[in-house]
Amino acid sequence: MKTTALVVMSALLMSAAGPVFAMSHQERLACAWTAGNCFDEAKLLEKRITEIKSEIRKNSNGSAEELKKLENKLQEATDRLQRVESN
Repeated sequence: MKTTALVVMSALLMSAAGPVFAMSHQERLACAWTAGNCFDEAKLLEKRITEIKSEIRKNSNGSAEELKKLENKLQEATDRLQRVESN
């Protein structure tokens, strides 16, 4: 009986924690710092975009592949920010 209750409770807790596992490491840290208040995703994305832009400026003389990866990350973050702001 106790084992069954423990298994059911564990399953419910894991299903509630699903969105946390889908986040990036940086987002998980931010949520932990704010005690789980992840409603300010737009600010996190804006910060990420500025960090990526600064990395692009630093690596402007780097390899083309590295710049392409950074530009892809920037585009993904920008698209995600637009989706968050439209909701």
